[in-house]
Amino acid sequence: MRVEYTYSGLHENDVHADPLKQFGRWFQDAVDAQLDLPNAMVLATADRAGRPSARYVLLKEFDRDGFVFYTHADSPKGRQLQENPHAALVFYWHPMHRQVRIEGTVEMLAADKADDYFQSRPRGSQVSARVAVQSSRLESREHLHRRASDVEREFDGAPVPRPDNWHGYRVRPEVIEFWQGQENRLHDRLEYRRRGGAWTITRLAP
Repeated sequence: MRVEYTYSGLHENDVHADPLKQFGRWFQDAVDAQLDLPNAMVLATADRAGRPSARYVLLKEFDRDGFVFYTHADSPKGRQLQENPHAALVFYWHPMHRQVRIEGTVEMLAADKADDYFQSRPRGSQVSARVAVQSSRLESREHLHRRASDVEREFDGAPVPRPDNWHGYRVRPEVIEFWQGQENRLHDRLEYRRRGGAWTITRLAP
């Protein structure tokens, strides 16, 4: 099960000095290529003992301050982020043979920002956020649907309020690596590392 990578290379002279702007270029390329869920990213967290876990979440916003996603604070990842406010992200755009790795600190967004984003979600997604504590055990799927119906009746004809435990999180990057697959596994890897207020770029071995 091997794939030969033949996409164009990644050169220091061609990338932006700001990794967030370089990410914006690659992200737009993935959008323009009409890839499925280009904003899907692996989020890796660890508890205070250093035990890691990872799962896919969706990127909802990025800017010069970092990468934003939303989840329940009572979920395993929410509890881990409270214990250990550091995380890693990975984007992989397979058809383009591109990967982006991000490491940084994590902060919870202000409640009003979470409120604004929550109200922009489809109503069904708002309801689901109130149905159950994320990752808690359920007795059956039928129970889940009954709870969703109860929430719909509770807020019939009214806005669905954001649950108190549903928050936004921002990963503030300290390291961002851009990986471009190349022939014979001689991949291009450019790592940006924040040093003080500036970013340095280093080429890494495949």
